[in-house]
Amino acid sequence: MSRERATALLVDFDGVLRRWDPAVAAGVEREYGLPEGVLGEIAMSWGLLQPVLTGQVSHAQWMASVADALIPTIGDPERARAAVEQWQSYRGEVDPEVLAFVREVRAAGIRVGLGTNATDLLDADLAALDLTDELDVVVNSSVVGVHKPAKEYFQAACAALDTPPARVLFVDDQDRAVAGARVAGLSAHRWSGPADLRYLRAALAY
Repeated sequence: MSRERATALLVDFDGVLRRWDPAVAAGVEREYGLPEGVLGEIAMSWGLLQPVLTGQVSHAQWMASVADALIPTIGDPERARAAVEQWQSYRGEVDPEVLAFVREVRAAGIRVGLGTNATDLLDADLAALDLTDELDVVVNSSVVGVHKPAKEYFQAACAALDTPPARVLFVDDQDRAVAGARVAGLSAHRWSGPADLRYLRAALAY
């Protein structure tokens, strides 16, 4: 039995609509004499990441914890904070092909939501990247209080889109998130790059 055609699209932010240049973090690490990859390694450690993704701490508190963890390596709290501030001043870039696709989908009358594990800085990032008016809904884990790939997250996203799970197509670059969406009843596609857009257009059939 074939699935119902999707009438709403839910897209991930980081790795799909927003991309990051790894050279930025690498440049900060070189400038401050830090080991390569340490900024991301500390920030993405689950003990620091999980609380900020569920709204228990703010983005600023998360980054303060990253700076604290750098002090033994840098040896100076002020330099540790400066390194983190410099790293965080870069807020990524919009993938123009994905944005064009989002606009195309919305123009066809299909609702588009942003489904992201994010912090309380998300609204500011969307504004800085001129994305505020490009989406119908934004489903931020730190607002929902639960993060992907939890079933409850996807239930909240479908409710925000006012669309039953079987009619929502979810796109993410992480296997765990894709698997979680499928468990929750959504159609889901693992994003590997703009070459996937042909498939997504066919799946939405607009």
